[in-house]
Amino acid sequence: MVSRPNLSKKKKFVADGVFYAELNEFLRRELSEDGYTGVEVRVTPHRTEIIIKATHTKEVLGDKGRRIRELTSVIQKRYSFPDGGVELFAERVANRGLSAIAQAESLRYKLMGGLAVRRACYGVVRFVMENGARGCEVIVSGKLRAQRAKSMKFKDGYMIHSGYPGRYFVDKAIRHVYLRQGVLGVQVRIMLPQDPTGKMGPPEPQPDQVTVLNPKDDVL
Repeated sequence: MVSRPNLSKKKKFVADGVFYAELNEFLRRELSEDGYTGVEVRVTPHRTEIIIKATHTKEVLGDKGRRIRELTSVIQKRYSFPDGGVELFAERVANRGLSAIAQAESLRYKLMGGLAVRRACYGVVRFVMENGARGCEVIVSGKLRAQRAKSMKFKDGYMIHSGYPGRYFVDKAIRHVYLRQGVLGVQVRIMLPQDPTGKMGPPEPQPDQVTVLNPKDDVL
């Protein structure tokens, strides 16, 4: 990301990974109320482009682009980019119902607002399934009502846990809710649908998906 001369390939990958992790954590804390769902970094010969993905892009940009300019200035100073060496863009998430990060943040604010755990979780599960997901699972653990901690699981539809499809087809997010009685852990897993265009979900079908073709007519 930032030009570092005479770095070995291994050290460059590590440095780029640390840069992405720091940047993602900073933006997550700064833009959590604006539906932040992720960041993409593109390096061009002239500059580094950082694309912020969020559900409320208007709030990310701020009044007349003031907020995004402030974020650009902070990132530029922190990573010693030259003037004009980094540029931030805001991109709207096409379907927030299929974004685990957006749903985890939504659930976090519902619980902080005092909504009952069951009602909040079932609301998230229903919203996700209505937006075309193949399956959804929400786990909330901690001191929910009584003094003793416990875990509650809410699920609907089809969910894969093991193997490569469990990572490729499932979007996962974990958040912590700081309440007066203690900390609640929130985990949201969304099984994405297969989409040939790649907008709603992965373009490739699942490995165990079998398509049965109609037999061809024998030509005598």
